[in-house]
Amino acid sequence: MPVAYWCVLVAAILPILSAFPAKLTKEFDNANPRDPAFWQHGFRARAWAAQANGYEAFPFFAAAVFVAMSQGGNPHWINQLAVLFILLRLIYVFCYWTDRSSPRSLAWGAGCITTVALFTSSLWS
Repeated sequence: MPVAYWCVLVAAILPILSAFPAKLTKEFDNANPRDPAFWQHGFRARAWAAQANGYEAFPFFAAAVFVAMSQGGNPHWINQLAVLFILLRLIYVFCYWTDRSSPRSLAWGAGCITTVALFTSSLWS
């Protein structure tokens, strides 16, 4: 199975992992995990936002991988672009956690460009 397909799986799981560290406190109530008050401030709010953005980015990335693979793009480049997307998303989440907005925005933009490159890869292979 191509690496790009494994990257789709990782991209699907990454949003869950983005919010997980915020739940590792005694204040987290697993009986009410979506309590808005818990997610309002600081690290918790940033972790929640990183999770939300991960869910927003996932459909376009997954579709781009499947379009790229089905339309005859170069599998080597598709795999590299998919791995790059995952690395950029990891950087994005780390920047969100550590409250670094400018590098986070750069990682987000590069991830979008990577997704467009995946989607259009069959045009330039």
